[in-house]
Amino acid sequence: MTVLVLGIGNILWADEGFGVRAVEAFHRLYAMADGVDLLDGGTQGLYLVNRVAEAERLLVFDAIDYGLKPGTLKVVRGDEVPKFTGAKKMSLHQTGFQEVLSAADLLGRPPRDIALIGCQPLDLEDWGGPLTGPMAASIEPALAAAVDVLAGWGVAPARRADPLPPENGLLANDIDRAAYERPRVDAG
Repeated sequence: MTVLVLGIGNILWADEGFGVRAVEAFHRLYAMADGVDLLDGGTQGLYLVNRVAEAERLLVFDAIDYGLKPGTLKVVRGDEVPKFTGAKKMSLHQTGFQEVLSAADLLGRPPRDIALIGCQPLDLEDWGGPLTGPMAASIEPALAAAVDVLAGWGVAPARRADPLPPENGLLANDIDRAAYERPRVDAG
């Protein structure tokens, strides 16, 4: 069985980066079972089609505007996923990801199972800003939800005794969360 755990979003727009930050944290904190791949999908859109089409099961982390209190998590499964990735578009990547799912279906290779762990954003306008408090606080619960989804698929990850150091992270050290969200320094 092949499972893809995918984080999508744009880290340059504050809470829009939730999906990328969640998959990054998942990599640091959990060892994956054989056959489970983690991927920072960022804003790659249609470039993700082959990876999605190769997966039997797909788990996606993303910032989704559900119209709920900021930081609220919601897990959506199956045929409901495309409705949420396109219902209230917040950025170009969502349209792109909805197209990715459609393209995998047109190729006759959609994932057999799909789950979306979405988090209600607070701020999508802070260019270069960090995740807001409600979104940052939702990462650990999102990871717990991911463990539950994966366990239901028979591929439960194991919590690492010690998180991976930044140099072994999923993202390059200049864009990983710790480096990117350092306090800003005024140029003046």
